[in-house]
Amino acid sequence: MTMINLTPFRVFPVIFKKYLQYLQIEKNLSDHSLDAYRLDLIRYAAWLSDSGIQSLSQITLADLESFMGQLHDVGLAPASMARNISTLRGFHKFLVAESVTGSDPTELIDSIRLPRKLPDILTVDEMLRLLSMANPEHPIGLRDRAILELLYATGMRVGELISLKQSQLFFDLSLVRVFGKGSKERLVPAGEGAIHYVRRYQTGTRTIHARFGKSKDTLFLNQRGTGLSRMTILTLVKTYAGLAGIHKEVTPHTFRHSFATHLLEGGADLRAVQEMLGHADISTTQIYTHLDRQYLTEIHRQFHPRSSGM
Repeated sequence: MTMINLTPFRVFPVIFKKYLQYLQIEKNLSDHSLDAYRLDLIRYAAWLSDSGIQSLSQITLADLESFMGQLHDVGLAPASMARNISTLRGFHKFLVAESVTGSDPTELIDSIRLPRKLPDILTVDEMLRLLSMANPEHPIGLRDRAILELLYATGMRVGELISLKQSQLFFDLSLVRVFGKGSKERLVPAGEGAIHYVRRYQTGTRTIHARFGKSKDTLFLNQRGTGLSRMTILTLVKTYAGLAGIHKEVTPHTFRHSFATHLLEGGADLRAVQEMLGHADISTTQIYTHLDRQYLTEIHRQFHPRSSGM
């Protein structure tokens, strides 16, 4: 039987434990299902804490809409969104049944208007298969492998990738300095897999392509020694997805959504993932203030499927 660890619950740990025990004993959920519920509830508890909600009776439908909207914005897959709604509905019905609260804000949860459907998300197995299609023993394959690994490791946008300079790499600290929309700067952890292939590319293929002297420190170059275009990145992503036998619509942005989904599904904190993505809400929402870089690196190391290993 799975032991229930209360440490990750920032608020209301006793009632969350009681609900998990109810699921475990009364509902007889499997350990796998219980772990999924626990991760959903930990994320919900963290959001309640960040939002300053001090009583479970305070929670409104608008609060739930805000929470689900933020899960969507960071790229949680539609199936996972549906599971989170089910988790919230079950939890709040339990609170009413236990007389913890007098009303259930999830009664109208069907009226939550989630934004349009996200692009397809790759599973971890699909992503690993796609990455393996770029042969690092071939000069162009090595460059492409470094690109794909870095996209998945950091969740950066394609525009951020093609403008990336070598001077923005702080691999001794496992970090990449990214300039996002509006020149907003963020530091994003990069796992060992991406660092390995980028370093190999820098000392291999890039030295060949940079001999024309046109690179101006741009990291990823074409055979003429100039930076890559968005269309080039789109083409290589689609090419390797096809070679991997993946029939979903795959674009560079699919990597960004998959990055966020895999971190969140692994149990990563929502606000940490938003910080890594450079989401606009960070600059406008008080709860998403500066986070310690060591904390972000540790979150990435714990929950990203490619943080360690090649």
